[in-house]
Amino acid sequence: MCTQVIKCKAAVIWEPGKAFSIEEIEVAPPKSHEIRVKMVATGICRTDDHVWKGFFPNIDYPVIGGHEGAGIVESIGPEVTCVKPGDKVIPLCVPQCGQCDCCLSPKANCCLKSHIYKAFQSLMPDGTSRFTCRGKQIHHFLWISTFSEYTVMPDASIVRIDDDAPLDKVCLFGCGFSTGYGAAINCAKVEPGSSCAIFGLGGVGLSVIMGCKAAGASRIIGIDINKDKFMKAKELGATECICPQDFEKPIHEVLVQKTGLGADYTFEVIGRIDTEVSALASSHMGHGICVLVGAPPAKSQLSFDPALLLTGRKLIGCLIGGWKLKDALPKLVLDYMKQKFNTDALISHELPFEKISEGFELLLSGKSIRCVLLF
Repeated sequence: MCTQVIKCKAAVIWEPGKAFSIEEIEVAPPKSHEIRVKMVATGICRTDDHVWKGFFPNIDYPVIGGHEGAGIVESIGPEVTCVKPGDKVIPLCVPQCGQCDCCLSPKANCCLKSHIYKAFQSLMPDGTSRFTCRGKQIHHFLWISTFSEYTVMPDASIVRIDDDAPLDKVCLFGCGFSTGYGAAINCAKVEPGSSCAIFGLGGVGLSVIMGCKAAGASRIIGIDINKDKFMKAKELGATECICPQDFEKPIHEVLVQKTGLGADYTFEVIGRIDTEVSALASSHMGHGICVLVGAPPAKSQLSFDPALLLTGRKLIGCLIGGWKLKDALPKLVLDYMKQKFNTDALISHELPFEKISEGFELLLSGKSIRCVLLF
């Protein structure tokens, strides 16, 4: 049993909206059913910006964010059987306990131990933290906190992957790529020859495009106000791209005009209430499926004319692409290694971990698709 406390660097958010502070922290050893991981790489996701800005009111500060990473097991606590020291792993932002009603059902992937079900849990399952800094307790995020050189997580929140997997590339499978690709494959169940419209062409939206292409969609329309993203979207499978600002009429009217009665499948990948309604209104009036992928700020309320649903449209949600992550990620990583899809194209920037603030500037300015921080 490991008893050593590790000192390392981490990006601490002391208060919502305050700049990330690179601090030396202490990381306690793992307890029963816990694993301590040496992080190798972590992506910057829009959800991380929500944590930084304080959009999730149930998160306690100071906190170490980050949820899209990959690393190597440093040590394990008692009763851990799923991994061993030296294993390459991906932390899971949605756990899979394997015992609750949702884990046991083939119809759900929202583990009842997850933060979505129990609201955000800023401490480990036993109610304590493994992080301290300047003598103060630091909170966890989603039990995995990948913005730290070393982090501790429950065994429900980790999965072993292939020993040859490049961690600086497959870290995206922890959230961004899996979410977008699965939204098309698992949640919408896009069919060959269909039409799709994707609102938002960031890393997750581009992953939706990759999923739609893999499913055989014949028309894939990308929508974004940033035209600089259009070239990459077309490279990954979009058949055309449009900017809402180029039209005088609402974008849903433009899409209905282009497709006849609306696109067979639409995806909102931004997390804005107005675009969620536009995406729904853009779907085929008789059998369209609109998938909400983006996470809006907490306490947002969606309001739309219920008549949009009366003719047959369906509005569905998407949690991490519909995957049971412990089951799915090892196979997705192997598929990547067999070159079944090119997720490397989603990585626009790689920076040393200490430049995390620069990475967020790239995200917020729209200059990055996915920025990966390297430890």
